[in-house]
Amino acid sequence: MEININDPQQFTETVRLFITLSVLAFIPAILMLMTSFTRIIVVLSFVRSALATQQTPPNQVLIGLALFLTFFIMTPVYNQVKTEALDPFLAGEISQEEAIAIGEKPIREFMYKQTREKDLALFVHMSEIDQPRTREDVPLYVLTPAFVISELKTAFQMGFLIYIPFLVIDLVIASTLMAMGMFMVPPVMISLPFKIMLFVLVDGWYLVIKSLLESF
Repeated sequence: MEININDPQQFTETVRLFITLSVLAFIPAILMLMTSFTRIIVVLSFVRSALATQQTPPNQVLIGLALFLTFFIMTPVYNQVKTEALDPFLAGEISQEEAIAIGEKPIREFMYKQTREKDLALFVHMSEIDQPRTREDVPLYVLTPAFVISELKTAFQMGFLIYIPFLVIDLVIASTLMAMGMFMVPPVMISLPFKIMLFVLVDGWYLVIKSLLESF
């Protein structure tokens, strides 16, 4: 297909198509960095590491569970975007620019609730922009990385609490094996069944998912 740069309409349509395809390529990054996905997948990874079950559950299961939990948590935000921005835009009641501006607000509110002021202040300072007077004055390229590192901190705090009971089991097993003179037996091999038994008895997956949902 030849593009005639002398034809403004054709050139504009081509540029618009290029921008649309570029935005579609960034959808996975948007899904991970502007929603609850980051915290969920990091915490689930901590659970697997604490259990020392290597690849069980497999990555596909953890990512799938994280995606569905993300959809569950973000559904109210999506419904608000759809009602206030997407539906009026598709009905021709508002322009594309107005739809984007309106659709940003619910996402911003969600991100602001999970972002620490210290993290946001860091990126505002490093970006060298004018001091924002309101939340709307903070650009998304400043808010998003602040939101991400706040999510990572929260996820690591939850991961630390998850690790503690399993660490105690490892210490008890290792001390017992040393007292019995069984230095050649890997403590991980002995502690793994006890970790799984503890996790099942306390209904670990229920507690982890419940904590994740309540953290938002």
